[in-house]
Order: sequence, then structure tokens, then C-alpha cells
Amino acid sequence: PLFHEMLKQNNLLVSSSKELYHFCLENNIQSKYIFDDLLLLAFIVDPQCTTMDKLKDKHNMWFPEFLEQENGFAFARGMNALALELKETASKTEVLKVYEDIEKPLSPVLAACEWEGIHVNKEVLDDIAKHTKKKMDDLTEKIFEVSGREFNLNSPKQLGEILYDELGLPSKKKRSTAVSVLEALEPEYPIITDILEYRKYSKLYSTYAIGLVKHIKRDGKIHTTFNQHAAQTGRLSSSEPNLQNISVRDEETKMVRSAFISSPGCFLLSIDYSQIELRVLSYMANEEKMVASFNDDRDIHSETARSIFGVENVSSEMRRQAKSVNFGIIYGMSAFGLSNQLDISVKEAQEFINRYNEAFPRINQFMDETINFCEENGFVVTEFGRRRYIPDIRSSNRAVKEFGKRAAMNAPIQGTAADIIKIAMIKCDQALKDNNLKSKMILQVHDELIFDVLESELEIVKTLVEEIMVNIVKWPLKLKVESNVGKTWMDESNA
Repeated sequence: PLFHEMLKQNNLLVSSSKELYHFCLENNIQSKYIFDDLLLLAFIVDPQCTTMDKLKDKHNMWFPEFLEQENGFAFARGMNALALELKETASKTEVLKVYEDIEKPLSPVLAACEWEGIHVNKEVLDDIAKHTKKKMDDLTEKIFEVSGREFNLNSPKQLGEILYDELGLPSKKKRSTAVSVLEALEPEYPIITDILEYRKYSKLYSTYAIGLVKHIKRDGKIHTTFNQHAAQTGRLSSSEPNLQNISVRDEETKMVRSAFISSPGCFLLSIDYSQIELRVLSYMANEEKMVASFNDDRDIHSETARSIFGVENVSSEMRRQAKSVNFGIIYGMSAFGLSNQLDISVKEAQEFINRYNEAFPRINQFMDETINFCEENGFVVTEFGRRRYIPDIRSSNRAVKEFGKRAAMNAPIQGTAADIIKIAMIKCDQALKDNNLKSKMILQVHDELIFDVLESELEIVKTLVEEIMVNIVKWPLKLKVESNVGKTWMDESNA
């Protein structure tokens, strides 16, 4: 009764609105009102405020469970006072629109995606588990044979003793068993290949094949949780389980996607932004040459390779190296980092970066301007006004400061891309409702939206969503999407 009375007032403020939307869905309560969310508002004001505990600590307050309070309305007045204070701060720092136009209306959309969930074929996961376990057992046997005895392969300490003490592999002071260290030793020591393979299959087995089964509910679906206030860049994260880390780059991991299936009579429709962060960078930097390449639908990595290598005919290796430079620039990669990635000398890597800066001078200028702005103001801003505060950029420690610079270069780009996909989710959800469509949006995987679409609605949903996504911003730069359709998340064919 208290809840229904509050709904009538149309001014409900809660500590976590998504839980309330779930309550409405569970109890078939219809409400068009979008609730104010105290934690979400606090997160937009201060992106380090990611939990209620941090909010309590910062404002020296204790928040008991709202509906358990005998004097709930008195407590609500205290929450309202804090919300007004936060909104005033948000207005002064020009981030209120991010809350009002993006995060607040996104919350019910995410709740609906979580509520809907995605169907999972448990038999597929069981088959992957069986196949993976055999691979692990075979690799374990090979490793034990070379090492001369059995040990716990999952223990870094025991593995280090085997590799560095008993087998005599060259080690540095830390005697590390990290992947990067082992990969450097791999060419001369075949046992390393088996160890790295074992680790890959071990993760596949525990995280996916066995791990995902635990999350299948009675309805045969997995219902992930989307976190709006976890990543300071504004990106959504996924947990319980994480469905954003099922990579398509590795064939074995890609197979896990075949376990995710459409509802009966439906298809899975995946629509994903093409090279969104590079497009965002070229727009924000006003790099006309790069913008023109995107608008003419030319392959940006081949175009970059032509500029870097000064040739017209680009080999696959040249394109691969140019791609590393393109994405390395987004993440503030140094010549040293690029040299490691491409397995070339630091001098060669620096030459690549120099030629890149000559070809696209506005990119480097934009990065320098962004760093200078951050050093002066302590934060960077996305195209939509989201802020990320980066105190590390003012550190007296060189390594910490350099990390801050890289974060400053990346945050406006990644954050703007994150804002774009969030706005697209809000508009797509509304479009499905406005057109009385039964198809559902069920997942967001960074630059990709996934829908469970009725066969009879496939063409209209595909056309509708593509149009929304490519026209989400009015820039002199084309956004591009790629669509795929299939009965499983893996076997989607180009649509």
C-alpha cells in the first residue's frame, strides 16, 4: 500500500531504482514514471561513488532499508535533501543532463533486459565441459611427464618452483608465472605452450562451461545484471554472470556463444557499431582525413597503413600493424608498448607513431589538448558532458602520472562511445513499444545490442534499430552498424 501511494505522488526517490523496476515487473505493476535514483545521481556527480557504502561514507550518513523503516517518510525527506544537494552540484558541474537524459531513463531499460534474460542450451555447455576437461587432462599428463612429477598446475608458487628451480628456466627476480612472462619463454621451452593451453582450457571450463550452468534459472534462461555505476568511463559492466567477456577472437571461447539461443519462433538479432571508438576519436579531434575515410566507407586500417608505409598496395601484415597503431593511439600506447605488441624495436615503433602523427596531425593535437585540459582541471569530459576525474595526472610519481595521461586520452573517447550505445538502448526500447512490437532487447555487449526477435517482426525490428543507431548523433561523420541474425549467438549470419 505504501508503495502504491508513493507511485501516485510521482516523485519517488529511491536508493537503487533498478531494484524497484524489478519489483514492478515481478508484480505486474504498470508505471510510466521514471524514478529518481540517489546512487546513480551520486555516481554522475562523483564517478568514484560506485556503491551505497561509498555514498554513506562520503556524506556521513547511514541508509537503512527504505521499506523497513517505521518512519519511512521522515527518512525519505532526508534522502530528498541529499538528492537536491547532489542535483545542485550536478547542475553547477554541468553533468545533470547525463543523469536526466541518459542514466536515469536507461535504468528501467536495463531492468527489462535483465528480467527478460536469454535462453541457454545446457546440453551445449555440458558438451563443451566434457571436451574441455579431456583437453585439460591430456595437457596435464604431458606437463607432468616433462616436469618429472605431479604438482598443482593452478598454483603459481608450485609452477614457479617447477619451471625455475627444477627445469632451470631463466628467471628474473620475481620468478613470475604471468602470461606475458611465459609467452617470452615459449619459443625455447615447449612446456610453456602446454601450460598456456592448459590455462586457456581451465578458464573455459571453470568460467564458462561449468560457471554459466550455475546461473541458468528455472525458466531456462540466464539473467545477467547490468551495472551502471561501476566503470568510471561510463561503460556498462555485466555480472552474475558476466556476459560481456565471451570473446569471439578465440574459437573455443566462441563456441560458448552457441549455447545462447533464441526463444521459440524467434531469432537472435545482433546489431553492433563498427569501429565506434575510432569514429568518435576522428570526430572529436576533427581529423578531416580520417572522417573522410569513414564517410567514404574506406577501410580505415588500410588507409592508415598507406599513410604510415607510403605505399598504395597494402599487405595484410601492414594492415595488421596499422590496426595496432590505430587502437594503440586510443589507449595512449607508448612506443615501448607498441614495440611489444608488434614485436618490433622501440625505434621502429616510434617511427610508426611519428608517421601516424604526420598523416593525422589533429589526432596528436587533440590528445595533447586533452592532457593539458586534464592537468589544469583535474578531469576530462565526453561529448555528452560526462566527467571522469583523474587525480593521477597531477602525481609527482612519473609512472602514476603517465598512467593518468593515458586514462585522460582514452576516457573521452570510450565514454562518448558508451554514452552513444546507452542513448541507442533508450531509443530502441521506446521504438519497440511505440510500434507495439513483441520482440525484446535482451543484451548489451559494449558496442553491440542483441534482440530476441519474432520471426514475423525480424525485418521491421532490424530496419528500426539500424536507423536509430546510425542516426543517434547529428555529426558530419557517418556511424555504421553491422547486423547479424541466427538461432544462436554464435551462428548468426550476416543480415
